[in-house]
Amino acid sequence: MRIAMVTDYYLPTLGGVQTVIKAHREALEQAGHEVFVFAPLAESGDDPHVVRLPTARRFAPDGYPFAWTPSAVAASLTEGLRSRRVDIVHVHTEMFAALGGFEAAKTLGLPVVQTMHGRIDVYTRSVLPLPSITTALLATMHRRRMSHDSTVVDSSAPYAQTRAARLMWRLMVSQANHADQVIVPSAHFAAKLSAQGVRTPLTVLSNGLEATVLHEVGAPPPRILDPAEPLRVVWCGRLSPEKRPEVFVDAVSQLSGIRAEMFGDGVARHRVAAASAGMSAGTLTVHGGVAQSRVLEAMRGAHVLVSSSLDFDNQPMVILEGIASGLPVIVTDPDLLEMLPDGGGLVTRTPDAEGLAAAIRELRDDPARLTRMSAAAIAHRERVSQDTHRDALLDVYRAAMALKP
Repeated sequence: MRIAMVTDYYLPTLGGVQTVIKAHREALEQAGHEVFVFAPLAESGDDPHVVRLPTARRFAPDGYPFAWTPSAVAASLTEGLRSRRVDIVHVHTEMFAALGGFEAAKTLGLPVVQTMHGRIDVYTRSVLPLPSITTALLATMHRRRMSHDSTVVDSSAPYAQTRAARLMWRLMVSQANHADQVIVPSAHFAAKLSAQGVRTPLTVLSNGLEATVLHEVGAPPPRILDPAEPLRVVWCGRLSPEKRPEVFVDAVSQLSGIRAEMFGDGVARHRVAAASAGMSAGTLTVHGGVAQSRVLEAMRGAHVLVSSSLDFDNQPMVILEGIASGLPVIVTDPDLLEMLPDGGGLVTRTPDAEGLAAAIRELRDDPARLTRMSAAAIAHRERVSQDTHRDALLDVYRAAMALKP
């Protein structure tokens, strides 16, 4: 099978979508399939299977290259898919690379699978300048290339209370309904999409880690916290408001006996650095954006992983990496409980900094529990492998292809 992955975000930028596509590609290629990635890039690379789409010169929101213009992107994709004799198009985002993927697939009569990776209503509100204006502009531009006419958003939902949120939900649902099959990595996000009117066949399919990552992680031992050492805590993600990094920083400031590290970059980087400046030396280190290998190295030396996002994340890849590394995971979002191993994670009692600090303190003060949670994560490790989910992904592809003549 010749598969096109179409995305608005790809390596070397960092993020969950990029990591998922990398994992899909490796697992599919190992099974004998050929995978091409089409994405906007700052510059072309040496990999012939990664194709640079037309990219804006001076506009890179949150540091990500931006596919532009829509017509040029669609034309580039049509030629790229045709010349590479692609069998199926797998779209991973909702911006102009994604729209170009839908247009090119329609022109060529190819099936489309759409993975709904996350809540763009929250992302656009948090990242775009003047979000009430820019989300309306984005929705208008999207609607010009893909009809939203049949989508009516349930405004009584708590996440659809603002006009901007409804515009983005209408965009997400409309795009999902233009696909032949939809993949969602979590049941909680799938339920929201279905409630808002997604009619396309929908498969809940967990993300997974590629074999090279699992090999790099190795065979982690259960974590042991010695009485004389500090609890080592890792936070990793985009330093952006929807990830709530300041909540983690605030929680760390309330604690003693810990050493915390943050990995990631984004629009909140300066606020995070300023908030951490007054802490004692060594309490919190903000590393900025680093390679995945550096994050995995930090996880090998840590006792616990923390996620501070709320009502945004779908199935964060960094949590899968933490589980594979044998780390207990603390989350502030109850929706993320579904991805944690039994006995290997916990949800804070409240989602604020005080609730997060209390959860970290519980593990700091109970080393035996920490070790038990780590052992539970290690026992769950095989279930986060991409190989475990590859056959289900191929089944979705085949179902989409069966709908085309």
